[in-house]
Amino acid sequence: MTTRQPRVWRKNTDSSTLTRPRVLIRVFLPPGTIEDSADFYERLQGIEADARFDFPEARLNLATVGAFLLIEGDEEALAPFRDTAGTLLVDDVQPYYDKLISEGAEIIFPLQQVPTGAGFNVRHPDGTTVEYVHHRPTVEGH
Repeated sequence: MTTRQPRVWRKNTDSSTLTRPRVLIRVFLPPGTIEDSADFYERLQGIEADARFDFPEARLNLATVGAFLLIEGDEEALAPFRDTAGTLLVDDVQPYYDKLISEGAEIIFPLQQVPTGAGFNVRHPDGTTVEYVHHRPTVEGH
């Protein structure tokens, strides 16, 4: 039996050239609905999705469409991510991680490799939980 490689497709595989963070509003979806939801957000904003990828370790499928991060999974898989207010796609997560630690923020998910690059989740001093992530090409160049 062979293991299927996670699907990773992005128009831009490297966020290191961003001049400011890209804010992504999270949309949580039940299994089997990401395609219809992506179609809706494409029509709504008049743009095409710019990324779709699997996160098999978390049992999630994701897509980005403009200002929205679509996250598909069953309730158990989605539960650890629901308290996160949003995602910031940044040029490099390390400086944010270091600054947030020095400011006394609470790391919820430690800095780690994710299917699209690296990221972490943190609770800001005011209680807001945010994911910080940067994109880098996969070994295959995706």
